[in-house]
Amino acid sequence: MRLILIRHGQTPANVEGILESTVPGPGLTELGHEQAEELVDALSGDTIDALFVSSMVRTHLTAAPLAADRGLEPIVRPGLQEISAGDVEGNTDEASVHQYVSTLLTWCGGHLDVRMPGGETGEEVIARFDEVVAEAEELGVGSVALVSHGAIIRAWCAARTLNVDLEFVSTHYVVNTGIVVVEGSSKDGWEVTAWLGESVSEAAARGVASDHSPAVEREDA
Repeated sequence: MRLILIRHGQTPANVEGILESTVPGPGLTELGHEQAEELVDALSGDTIDALFVSSMVRTHLTAAPLAADRGLEPIVRPGLQEISAGDVEGNTDEASVHQYVSTLLTWCGGHLDVRMPGGETGEEVIARFDEVVAEAEELGVGSVALVSHGAIIRAWCAARTLNVDLEFVSTHYVVNTGIVVVEGSSKDGWEVTAWLGESVSEAAARGVASDHSPAVEREDA
Protein backbone atom coordinates (compact mmCIF):
# COMPACT_ATOMS: atom_id res chain seq x y z
CA MET A 1 0.00 0.00 0.00
CA ARG A 2 0.95 3.65 -0.17
CA LEU A 3 1.40 5.89 2.86
CA ILE A 4 1.51 9.66 2.36
CA LEU A 5 3.23 11.12 5.41
CA ILE A 6 2.62 14.86 5.78
CA ARG A 7 4.11 17.25 8.31
CA HIS A 8 1.77 19.90 9.73
CA GLY A 9 1.86 23.54 8.63
CA GLN A 10 3.88 26.26 10.32
CA THR A 11 3.06 27.05 13.95
CA PRO A 12 3.99 30.01 16.17
CA ALA A 13 6.39 27.65 17.98
CA ASN A 14 8.18 26.96 14.69
CA VAL A 15 8.66 30.68 14.14
CA GLU A 16 9.95 31.22 17.69
CA GLY A 17 12.16 28.12 17.73
CA ILE A 18 10.39 26.59 20.73
CA LEU A 19 10.58 22.89 21.57
CA GLU A 20 6.81 22.31 21.72
CA SER A 21 5.24 18.88 22.05
CA THR A 22 2.29 19.46 24.35
CA VAL A 23 -1.22 18.24 23.56
CA PRO A 24 -3.26 19.81 22.03
CA GLY A 25 -0.55 22.38 21.43
CA PRO A 26 -0.59 25.52 19.27
CA GLY A 27 -2.49 26.14 16.06
CA LEU A 28 -1.12 27.42 12.78
CA THR A 29 0.26 30.77 11.73
CA GLU A 30 -1.25 32.62 8.79
CA LEU A 31 1.43 31.04 6.61
CA GLY A 32 0.59 27.65 8.12
CA HIS A 33 -3.04 27.99 7.03
CA GLU A 34 -1.89 28.95 3.54
CA GLN A 35 0.36 25.89 3.45
CA ALA A 36 -2.60 23.71 4.47
CA GLU A 37 -4.69 25.11 1.63
CA GLU A 38 -1.83 24.48 -0.81
CA LEU A 39 -1.82 20.78 0.10
CA VAL A 40 -5.08 20.39 -1.82
CA ASP A 41 -3.33 21.23 -5.09
CA ALA A 42 -0.08 19.53 -4.13
CA LEU A 43 -1.94 16.22 -3.68
CA SER A 44 -4.48 16.70 -6.47
CA GLY A 45 -3.00 13.82 -8.45
CA ASP A 46 -2.91 11.41 -5.50
CA THR A 47 -5.61 8.98 -4.46
CA ILE A 48 -6.36 9.24 -0.74
CA ASP A 49 -8.70 6.60 0.64
CA ALA A 50 -8.41 7.55 4.30
CA LEU A 51 -6.91 10.41 6.32
CA PHE A 52 -5.37 10.14 9.78
CA VAL A 53 -4.26 13.01 12.06
CA SER A 54 -2.48 13.17 15.40
CA SER A 55 -4.01 14.38 18.66
CA MET A 56 -2.36 17.77 18.18
CA VAL A 57 -4.50 20.62 16.85
CA ARG A 58 -1.93 21.66 14.23
CA THR A 59 -2.46 18.42 12.32
CA HIS A 60 -6.25 18.86 12.43
CA LEU A 61 -5.97 22.36 10.96
CA THR A 62 -3.47 21.19 8.35
CA ALA A 63 -5.70 18.32 7.25
CA ALA A 64 -8.95 20.33 7.20
CA PRO A 65 -8.76 21.74 3.63
CA LEU A 66 -7.72 18.36 2.23
CA ALA A 67 -10.46 16.56 4.17
CA ALA A 68 -13.09 18.99 2.90
CA ASP A 69 -11.86 18.67 -0.68
CA ARG A 70 -11.91 14.86 -0.58
CA GLY A 71 -15.00 14.41 1.57
CA LEU A 72 -13.01 12.51 4.20
CA GLU A 73 -13.48 12.45 7.97
CA PRO A 74 -10.04 12.61 9.64
CA ILE A 75 -9.31 9.75 12.01
CA VAL A 76 -7.59 10.99 15.19
CA ARG A 77 -4.84 8.79 16.61
CA PRO A 78 -2.49 9.82 19.47
CA GLY A 79 0.12 7.46 18.05
CA LEU A 80 0.92 10.02 15.37
CA GLN A 81 1.68 12.84 17.80
CA GLU A 82 5.15 14.35 17.98
CA ILE A 83 7.99 12.92 20.04
CA SER A 84 7.78 14.39 23.53
CA ALA A 85 10.48 16.91 24.36
CA GLY A 86 10.44 15.65 27.95
CA ASP A 87 12.69 17.63 30.28
CA VAL A 88 13.38 20.34 27.67
CA GLU A 89 9.75 21.06 26.80
CA GLY A 90 9.21 24.72 25.99
CA ASN A 91 12.90 25.56 25.75
CA THR A 92 14.67 27.43 22.97
CA ASP A 93 18.36 27.22 23.96
CA GLU A 94 20.97 25.38 21.92
CA ALA A 95 21.72 22.78 24.59
CA SER A 96 18.06 21.75 24.82
CA VAL A 97 17.72 21.50 21.07
CA HIS A 98 20.91 19.43 20.93
CA GLN A 99 19.55 17.04 23.57
CA TYR A 100 16.33 16.54 21.63
CA VAL A 101 17.94 16.15 18.22
CA SER A 102 20.81 13.97 19.40
CA THR A 103 18.36 11.56 21.05
CA LEU A 104 16.30 11.46 17.86
CA LEU A 105 19.38 10.67 15.79
CA THR A 106 20.48 8.02 18.28
CA TRP A 107 17.18 6.26 17.59
CA CYS A 108 17.64 6.71 13.85
CA GLY A 109 20.97 4.93 14.23
CA GLY A 110 19.19 1.88 15.65
CA HIS A 111 19.48 2.46 19.40
CA LEU A 112 15.78 2.52 20.15
CA ASP A 113 16.22 1.55 23.80
CA VAL A 114 17.53 5.03 24.62
CA ARG A 115 15.06 7.28 26.44
CA MET A 116 14.46 10.94 25.69
CA PRO A 117 15.22 12.48 29.11
CA GLY A 118 11.85 12.87 30.78
CA GLY A 119 10.09 11.32 27.78
CA GLU A 120 9.72 8.17 25.70
CA THR A 121 12.17 5.58 24.44
CA GLY A 122 12.61 5.15 20.71
CA GLU A 123 10.92 1.76 20.97
CA GLU A 124 7.82 3.37 22.47
CA VAL A 125 7.71 6.07 19.81
CA ILE A 126 8.10 3.70 16.87
CA ALA A 127 5.61 1.22 18.39
CA ARG A 128 2.83 3.79 18.65
CA PHE A 129 3.38 4.97 15.08
CA ASP A 130 3.46 1.30 13.97
CA GLU A 131 0.02 0.78 15.51
CA VAL A 132 -1.47 3.51 13.34
CA VAL A 133 0.25 2.15 10.24
CA ALA A 134 -1.13 -1.31 11.03
CA GLU A 135 -4.63 0.14 11.39
CA ALA A 136 -4.23 1.87 8.03
CA GLU A 137 -3.18 -1.42 6.45
CA GLU A 138 -6.20 -3.20 7.95
CA LEU A 139 -8.50 -0.84 6.06
CA GLY A 140 -7.60 -2.77 2.92
CA VAL A 141 -7.32 0.36 0.76
CA GLY A 142 -4.57 1.50 -1.58
CA SER A 143 -3.47 4.88 -0.25
CA VAL A 144 -3.69 6.52 3.17
CA ALA A 145 -2.51 9.98 4.27
CA LEU A 146 -1.10 10.47 7.77
CA VAL A 147 -0.76 14.09 8.91
CA SER A 148 1.88 13.98 11.60
CA HIS A 149 5.08 15.70 12.73
CA GLY A 150 8.59 16.14 11.41
CA ALA A 151 10.73 14.39 14.00
CA ILE A 152 8.55 11.29 14.27
CA ILE A 153 8.32 10.97 10.48
CA ARG A 154 12.12 10.98 10.28
CA ALA A 155 12.43 8.50 13.15
CA TRP A 156 9.86 6.08 11.74
CA CYS A 157 11.33 6.19 8.24
CA ALA A 158 14.82 5.50 9.59
CA ALA A 159 13.54 2.59 11.70
CA ARG A 160 11.10 1.02 9.28
CA THR A 161 12.03 1.75 5.66
CA LEU A 162 14.66 -0.12 3.67
CA ASN A 163 16.25 2.85 1.92
CA VAL A 164 16.42 5.63 4.54
CA ASP A 165 18.98 5.55 7.34
CA LEU A 166 20.72 7.72 9.93
CA GLU A 167 23.02 9.32 7.37
CA PHE A 168 20.07 10.43 5.27
CA VAL A 169 17.80 11.77 8.01
CA SER A 170 20.71 13.59 9.66
CA THR A 171 20.80 16.00 6.74
CA HIS A 172 17.29 15.79 5.29
CA TYR A 173 14.42 17.34 7.18
CA VAL A 174 10.67 17.43 6.74
CA VAL A 175 9.66 21.04 6.25
CA ASN A 176 6.18 22.32 7.13
CA THR A 177 3.63 20.46 4.95
CA GLY A 178 6.50 18.46 3.47
CA ILE A 179 5.37 15.14 1.99
CA VAL A 180 7.13 11.78 2.31
CA VAL A 181 5.66 8.89 0.31
CA VAL A 182 6.26 5.33 1.51
CA GLU A 183 5.18 2.17 -0.28
CA GLY A 184 5.12 -1.49 0.72
CA SER A 185 3.78 -3.28 3.78
CA SER A 186 4.69 -4.10 7.35
CA LYS A 187 5.08 -7.74 6.30
CA ASP A 188 7.33 -7.26 3.28
CA GLY A 189 8.99 -3.98 4.19
CA TRP A 190 8.57 -0.30 3.36
CA GLU A 191 10.49 1.90 0.95
CA VAL A 192 10.48 5.69 0.64
CA THR A 193 9.53 6.50 -2.95
CA ALA A 194 9.48 10.29 -2.57
CA TRP A 195 11.05 12.64 -0.02
CA LEU A 196 9.75 16.19 -0.48
CA GLY A 197 9.16 15.53 -4.16
CA GLU A 198 12.44 13.75 -4.90
CA SER A 199 13.57 10.15 -4.86
CA VAL A 200 15.86 9.23 -1.96
CA SER A 201 18.82 8.96 -4.36
CA GLU A 202 18.08 12.41 -5.81
CA ALA A 203 17.74 13.96 -2.37
CA ALA A 204 20.92 12.27 -1.14
CA ALA A 205 22.88 13.47 -4.17
CA ARG A 206 21.72 17.02 -3.56
CA GLY A 207 23.07 16.89 -0.02
CA VAL A 208 21.96 18.87 3.01
CA ALA A 209 18.50 20.40 2.70
CA SER A 210 18.94 23.95 1.45
CA ASP A 211 16.01 25.15 3.54
CA HIS A 212 17.57 24.05 6.84
CA SER A 213 16.88 26.50 9.63
CA PRO A 214 16.45 26.34 13.42
CA ALA A 215 12.67 26.22 12.92
CA VAL A 216 13.04 23.27 10.56
CA GLU A 217 15.46 21.43 12.84
CA ARG A 218 13.15 21.82 15.84
CA GLU A 219 10.60 19.61 14.19
CA ASP A 220 8.74 18.84 17.38
CA ALA A 221 7.56 22.47 17.41
